[in-house]
Amino acid sequence: MDIEIIEEEENPMLHRSDVRFEIVHDDATPSRLQVRDSLAAKLNKASDEVVVHELDTKFGMRKTVGYAKVYESSEFARDVEQEYMLERNKINADDADADAEAEEA
Repeated sequence: MDIEIIEEEENPMLHRSDVRFEIVHDDATPSRLQVRDSLAAKLNKASDEVVVHELDTKFGMRKTVGYAKVYESSEFARDVEQEYMLERNKINADDADADAEAEEA
């Protein structure tokens, strides 16, 4: 699976970058989590800082175009994103709460 960044636009007010990308794949369309992990690796970010919003594959093609938001930290992602998008991307607020409580103890 090869990922190519088509467009990247900074959004400093929300502490993120909006990224449009293209994936060329040999097999079936990759899952949202596979794309998230690959995109995070390409951008040198943690997986929970990347929120994939859109994946579009034309029928019979081996190319997928997508849109993602890449945050400066996972806390910014949890503050800005809607709950259903966090659930789709497996970014849990419960994990953050547990981590914060563990640090306080």
